[in-house]
Amino acid sequence: MARTLSTSVLLTCAAIGVGTGALSAAAGAVSAPVSAAVPILYGLVLGVHVLPGVIAQALLRLPWVALITHVLAALVASAVAPVWIGRYIGTALLIGGLQELIAAIGRYRVWDAWRFFVSAVIVGAIIAVPIWFAADLDRFAVWARVVYLAMFIVGPVVWTAAGLAIAAGLKRAGVGRAARRGAK
Repeated sequence: MARTLSTSVLLTCAAIGVGTGALSAAAGAVSAPVSAAVPILYGLVLGVHVLPGVIAQALLRLPWVALITHVLAALVASAVAPVWIGRYIGTALLIGGLQELIAAIGRYRVWDAWRFFVSAVIVGAIIAVPIWFAADLDRFAVWARVVYLAMFIVGPVVWTAAGLAIAAGLKRAGVGRAARRGAK
């Protein structure tokens, strides 16, 4: 375990956490206006929260990197909006934990893109359930309810695709090479 949590791995998680934490803070800032003005897109905005774990796992392919990176991203986002610390940390633990659980089911050996997309759909479905009960969906027409809830699945899928592309670009640039080599 100590090898997978090397300084190189932690620094890589921290760098990903800072970048995605800033993006999470921006998403948090636009969440209320988007939810009020164009509520159908709220799930797309919320989907950004899968990014830290997707990038970390796709780049490093190691246990615990999703959860560590999510918590670091939540701390960065909380520094920008301290009033939301509970939500950021809760979201980090939920989504990072789910991403770790799904990777653990594959014994941290399955890193194909389909696995990340299955994870995104599961995360989106789990987030959509409480939204179903918490949101005032009666204000929408039936078709809008379906689209609104579907966006909570589409959002994580779209952001997962972005995360995989970012991780591939980072990998081509050599980022994480030392961390991956040290873990073998």
